[in-house]
Amino acid sequence: MRSNVSAITIDPRQGETERWGDPHDDLTEARRVLTLEANALEKLAENLDNSFEQAITLLMQVQGRVILLGVGKSGHIAHKIASTFSSTGTPAFFVHPNEASHGDLGMITLQDVLIILSLSGETAELSDTINYAKRFNIPFIAITYKAESTLAKAAYTTLLLPPSPEACPMGLAPTTSTTLMLALGDALAVTLLKRKGFSEKDFKKFHPGGLLGRKLLHVSDIMRVYEDLPLVLKGTPMSDALVEMTEKGFGCIGVLDKAKKLVGIITDGDLRRHMNPSFLSQRVEDVMTPSPKTIFSSSFAAEALGVMNRQSITNLFVLDEATNALVGLLRLHDCLREGIA
Repeated sequence: MRSNVSAITIDPRQGETERWGDPHDDLTEARRVLTLEANALEKLAENLDNSFEQAITLLMQVQGRVILLGVGKSGHIAHKIASTFSSTGTPAFFVHPNEASHGDLGMITLQDVLIILSLSGETAELSDTINYAKRFNIPFIAITYKAESTLAKAAYTTLLLPPSPEACPMGLAPTTSTTLMLALGDALAVTLLKRKGFSEKDFKKFHPGGLLGRKLLHVSDIMRVYEDLPLVLKGTPMSDALVEMTEKGFGCIGVLDKAKKLVGIITDGDLRRHMNPSFLSQRVEDVMTPSPKTIFSSSFAAEALGVMNRQSITNLFVLDEATNALVGLLRLHDCLREGIA
């Protein structure tokens, strides 16, 4: 049976602006959010006072771990702060307040310090942890908006967040407030890092995997050591140098003076450029490239790779920074094998 209702064709683009809003308004809203949160961060920086110094002093003295607690969005931020502390030399972990009330308080020792996050300072789930800390004299740092809250009054020291509107148009979803908490956690971790003299070497120890770990490799970590190097003294005939060069298989050979100081390098390219009927009877100093490019063993491997790329070379002899003595050889292949690029 044929229908008497005519088909209606709807253009999917019709009324798009009415249904989804103007894209220009989206950019305006995004800029409003970012500006609002940036202004709040500036206010936070301006309002830092002696309480922050007290917090750092306490964290410097801790014999155990730093334990972060928070509920909801504050808990998510506490997770991240704990991770940042741990990766920068301050052992830390997150404990959920609900789990703490059901046995995980046993994870908190008398040598630990707590950092408790709560916007209102009256989060009910935190009460058992606060009472436990007070009972056993475990100091804790509060991060909150409310100076007169239960949390702030019980804390060893309180880091107050400046009054700032949430970026959420309804003023309900934690947005500006969690940004402030996160940034304050970064400020604590980085200040501690600096106070402890935490170095790139220490950082690498906690980040052995992934791209970051590879970037933090030093030349000394991947270089070929002195005992394995192809080396000859000045005055050595090229016939003997070729034997040494072939046996070691690095595609180059270093030339030393009587004091064992590196004075030259011979590469495959040098061999081709000097090839002639009397080549084998020549001395190494007649063929070598003098004053070869070198790098210190304490340099980052990525820096060495940059030198090789700029100079269009595939080998770098390595010197000790303190003594300037030859200690190794780094090849382009070594860098590529470690994933440094």
